[in-house]
Amino acid sequence: MSPQNNMLGIWLMTATAFVFAMQDGLSRHLAGEYNVFMIIMIRYWFFASFVVVVAARKAGGLRAAVATRQPRLQIFRGVLLAVEVCVMVTGFVILGLVESHAVFAVYPLLIAALSGPVLGEKVGWRRWMAIGIGFVGVLIILQPGFGVFQPAALIPLLSAFMFALYGLLTRYVARADSAAVSFFWTGVSGAVAMTLIGIWFWEPMAQGDWLWMSLLCATSAFSHFLLIRAYEVAEASAVQPFAYLQLPFATALGVLVFSEAIRANVILGAAVVVGAGLFTLWRARVVKG
Repeated sequence: MSPQNNMLGIWLMTATAFVFAMQDGLSRHLAGEYNVFMIIMIRYWFFASFVVVVAARKAGGLRAAVATRQPRLQIFRGVLLAVEVCVMVTGFVILGLVESHAVFAVYPLLIAALSGPVLGEKVGWRRWMAIGIGFVGVLIILQPGFGVFQPAALIPLLSAFMFALYGLLTRYVARADSAAVSFFWTGVSGAVAMTLIGIWFWEPMAQGDWLWMSLLCATSAFSHFLLIRAYEVAEASAVQPFAYLQLPFATALGVLVFSEAIRANVILGAAVVVGAGLFTLWRARVVKG
């Protein structure tokens, strides 16, 4: 890849992080007014439609997109991501965007830690040290030894674990299936799973909130389009660190729109987590190189 392509990829990943943050803000607002399962179900309906349109336009069409060699694993991946989204949005409502994203930032460290048992990859002592430091950062954010510990603070940590497992399974299925196949199964299986759950929690939505719902669906599709383009034009190792920009974007949104407070321990802990995560990404690139 040329430097120009990598620069374009960095800008695309920055835009992706910003749109993802806006999407999280919309999810927080709507899930605060309506059932989380219903909101995610509607979002997945639109996402699945987007996935089908993308698949139909590629070589081989829908027939090629459906042709997976590991359907059970692909379905599990899609359902896992849908459940993870529900867990994370619940965290937004209970804890807010600031603290949820500060804890969720640990997911690259979880990917590094689990890459050994799941993918059989070797994790050196430097990355294990970074993983340990990163979890110290999480403890700084959660403050389990100070005052009354909120069990709800574990919600974004659970979400991070689920998203890390989803990421590892995505890399695992990539050994046999193309990215287009995995993308198709992610959207469709997630939509089916959310429909089976969310339809039981349907409730009338105010006319004005349908505008926000439409915007949420649009940002969901647009963010994935930007993400796909970022990985198409640039090296993954060059753009991945910029995904962390979602944390400051979401934090700014939480403070300015939802009047959330930023505690000193959250800033310090998030800085430790992000620093450790960036180090693991750098070490992975060095080892690969």
